[in-house]
Amino acid sequence: MTNKQIATAFSDLAKIMELHSENPFKIRSYSSAYLTLRKVEQPLIEMSDEEITALKGVGKTIAGKIRELHESGKMMTYEKYREKTPPGVVDMLKVNGFGPKKVKVVWKELGAESIGELLYACNENRLVEIKGFGQKTQTELIKKLELFLNSQDKFHYGKITPVHEAVLAHLETQLPDHQIAVVGDMIQLNPIVEFLDYLIAGKISVEKIFDDQQLIFEKKDKHGFYGKTNEGIPVRIFNCTKKEWGSKLFRYSSSPAFIEAFLEKAKKNAKADSLDFKNIETEKIVFEKAQLPYVLPELRYDDTALSMPFSGELIRPEDIRGVVHAHTTYSDGIHTLEQMVEEAKNLGYEYLTITDHSQAAFYANGLKPDRVLEQFAAIDALNEKHKDFKIYKSIESDILNDGSLDYDEEILKQFDLIIASVHTNLKMDQDKATQRLITAIENPYTTILGHPTGRILLARSGYPIDHAKVIDACAANGVHLELNANPLRLDIDWTWIPYAREKGVLISINPDAHSKGGIKDIKYGTLVARKGRLTKEGCLNARTRAAFEKLIK
Repeated sequence: MTNKQIATAFSDLAKIMELHSENPFKIRSYSSAYLTLRKVEQPLIEMSDEEITALKGVGKTIAGKIRELHESGKMMTYEKYREKTPPGVVDMLKVNGFGPKKVKVVWKELGAESIGELLYACNENRLVEIKGFGQKTQTELIKKLELFLNSQDKFHYGKITPVHEAVLAHLETQLPDHQIAVVGDMIQLNPIVEFLDYLIAGKISVEKIFDDQQLIFEKKDKHGFYGKTNEGIPVRIFNCTKKEWGSKLFRYSSSPAFIEAFLEKAKKNAKADSLDFKNIETEKIVFEKAQLPYVLPELRYDDTALSMPFSGELIRPEDIRGVVHAHTTYSDGIHTLEQMVEEAKNLGYEYLTITDHSQAAFYANGLKPDRVLEQFAAIDALNEKHKDFKIYKSIESDILNDGSLDYDEEILKQFDLIIASVHTNLKMDQDKATQRLITAIENPYTTILGHPTGRILLARSGYPIDHAKVIDACAANGVHLELNANPLRLDIDWTWIPYAREKGVLISINPDAHSKGGIKDIKYGTLVARKGRLTKEGCLNARTRAAFEKLIK
């Protein structure tokens, strides 16, 4: 098990114990263990009991449970509570923003034992009858429950990529003489993935590709094979002949909306009622037959690429020159300032902006003014040491309720650049939320607007904003727009990139890295930016250090 999985197990234990009103001291100790263990760099399963108990807030009891998890994959204490909790109530604990205390109330007082029952009760307006729950709370909970239900069996592109790579490697090993292509959500670079899809030309057998270790077989039909990985992720393997490879590759690499628009365009170009696109050996011939320019799979989401053809070079991960938006142990990061610098250098980047949380983010150990100045001195020393690399003094400043930035002007003016982000009070209506962002954008010290909607994919909808007004304000004030590359965020949504570029706003693809490994999330931001037709020229941190420095000033 990974450190993150082990830490999450303790978080789950704390929640289910709180649900059953157990000892608050034990609950706090398990919650604290979650916060500690998720930050440990060395794999816990490789550490001795002495090393684990030496960690802050981790004693022999927790060390023993870690060993138990490693050896059996389970924690008997958690299993004891799970057995006396309805499965649907356990699911409620997974709903973002719906804590154990409230779950207990709806379970015990309302009698709801599943998310479906709870949603029905909310729609029947029954939650408002319970003390502590009002109309507003009920309305918000309905949204959370619906989002949770709609997010089941869906996966983040970045999180599922390692599984996809393992499946692809397995198929290529088992079928070395076959044509194999990635299709579906993965080839279209969709932020949310429902299936891992592959196309294989030539005869294949169940026994050849499903072995109950990498892939588990479920069924077969005329299109191909269906199964799942050991992690429970659904896999579809479409099968075709070499003769029809191009036709099938086109079909499975395009959205239904794109195919419909493509066929309409093809009919007009050929001046015919219909065209036969079956049994074509290459995708290139498919487009040639339709008399249409080739469209990359990531742009095959609707008719946009056909009505407004794109001829430029889309951005690539290797185009990014600097790491913008990174946290260290000064706030809530896992690695030190020097470790983040070394990692950015080792990965080949030219510069790094250190953007720890500002003082209002007390929950993330935000920096008080004295610690800001302390970090400035540390950055100065590192810049002296690394002459071929530049570290910028920055901050991720909380946007306060009225749209102002954290810190007084005396501190703000000392930063090289400022990323302004909303982290609290996410329930404003659209007008207030939009004005809050615009006020921050108009602040002369704001350089980049960070994750504009605050969304967490599959967990939390972004707060409502008028995207066009926000982008217009960025254009008017020379503020750049963040595409937060964390695969759980990918915010701003790629669909707004074309409008931002039309208005002259540059996109900064930022990892929001809270660890050395987090820097690599830049890849996922870059890939999804391709769907928004972003080019290297339209990306702030695809510029050289000198060009970047000129723009942030």
